[in-house]
Amino acid sequence: MDEFKARIRRRLLALGDWRGMVGVSAPDLHEKTPGLTADGRLRSGQLAGLSMGAAIWVLCWPILIESFLNSLVGLTDTVLSAQLGVAETDAVGSAAYILWFTGLIVMAIGVGTTALISRSVGRGRLAVANAAVGQSLLLSAGLGSVVAVVVALAGPALGGVLTKSDRGAQAFATYLQIVAAGTPFMAVLATGIAALRGAGDSMRPLWAMVVVNVVNVITSWLLCGEDLGRVVHEGGVATTRVVLANPSPVHLGIGGIAIGTVISNAIGCAIVIAMLGRGVGGVRLLRRRLRPHWHTLLRLARIGLPNFFETFGMWVGNFMVFGFVVNLSDADGMTGSHMLAIRIESFSFLPGFAISLAAATLAGQYLGAGSARMARVAVVRCVLAGAVIMGVLGVAFILIPRQLVALLSSQPEHLHTVPALLRITGFVQIPFAISIITRGALRGVGDTRAVFAITWGTTYLLRLPLAYLLSGVDIPLPNGSVLRHPLPLEPSLAGLWIGLTAEVLLRCVIFTARFLQGGWATKRV
Repeated sequence: MDEFKARIRRRLLALGDWRGMVGVSAPDLHEKTPGLTADGRLRSGQLAGLSMGAAIWVLCWPILIESFLNSLVGLTDTVLSAQLGVAETDAVGSAAYILWFTGLIVMAIGVGTTALISRSVGRGRLAVANAAVGQSLLLSAGLGSVVAVVVALAGPALGGVLTKSDRGAQAFATYLQIVAAGTPFMAVLATGIAALRGAGDSMRPLWAMVVVNVVNVITSWLLCGEDLGRVVHEGGVATTRVVLANPSPVHLGIGGIAIGTVISNAIGCAIVIAMLGRGVGGVRLLRRRLRPHWHTLLRLARIGLPNFFETFGMWVGNFMVFGFVVNLSDADGMTGSHMLAIRIESFSFLPGFAISLAAATLAGQYLGAGSARMARVAVVRCVLAGAVIMGVLGVAFILIPRQLVALLSSQPEHLHTVPALLRITGFVQIPFAISIITRGALRGVGDTRAVFAITWGTTYLLRLPLAYLLSGVDIPLPNGSVLRHPLPLEPSLAGLWIGLTAEVLLRCVIFTARFLQGGWATKRV
């Protein structure tokens, strides 16, 4: 009899899942009725009863601050390495591209987690959401461990390729191997935050990232043993003045920076697991959900794998662009300048990324509740908010780039090169915002195949050719010969960035067209 009841329950759950896709609400056993109120408010989940404007605000501002804090983890490593020297800054910048690859796997899991949980919450199917929480954490811990081993073993060999000196290669290998050991912590932390966001809770992830950043800044600084300084001009001469002396007797250099990052991610991982154990809006981590459940894992994979291949293609393209940067000069400093410019620019595009996560959550929950129209309106409002914020920061990049660079580095190479890059990217921050937020929303509702196709097309048909043609770089070939640039251009990092910004404009047009076409509204997750 119990088995018969269980079979009937599974059939009802499946029926509710099918009916929810066509906008018909079906009551589920022991769960709230999914859908919207008469005035368009969500009925279930953490956002239940809020107007759309209030829901966007509740989701956005904690994610916005959290994204700044998340960026500070990498920025702290870059700033501290700049106190050690140009070679160390190049090493951390080069390692960031490898660590970005590890983040792709985590991001793929997170996209599947957010999409499945937000859609389930919108329908009021909390049992499905709870299964997604447990399985996504299990998956991220396992894959994070595998990636940690692979990256740690590859570190020494990659150092000689991606840096220009023995000192830089040694710093690269040391930093990468230590940070790789913390990949499982980072993976579970990021996936847990994605689960909380999918359930509509963006406040507690903010507090978790506050702790992560405080721990990272303090421990990395103390363990590296370097004073913090800034460049000042006295009598027309640039000198470095100590702003904050390091009181620690420990001087581990680049290794200390990496250890601080690992410690902070481990603490953040523990905090997020505890948060999920307490739950949010009926969505929580249950011990019995940590056993493999193949149906849920396959659903996560169906959403996450296209996202992984999409972002992997983008990573390969950007890694090739990074190869152009490495070969622009035979001296240290070029890769560090490139990464420092990206770190500073991140203060603009991370708000767009944060708002895209809010758009993904809202669009997923509104579709789960059966309203494609409300999902569309939510995305448009998020795009407008992101365009305003990133547009204002773009103006700052154009008007005061040197002052921004001087806040983070005292190296003459950075002060000479990076301001021009910031001016270039400042002019495309509004289209950048549109492309980031529409792409994030499309991912969040499960339209990952279309996003995959657009990303690969723009990366390999636009981004790479434009960056190469405008950079003037000569490419060394495996046989020892050199592929000379076809145009009479001097090698230039600024030219390469002009090519990258041109691709941003075209990508904006394509993602906007896909959003307006509307096929995403019928995707099943």
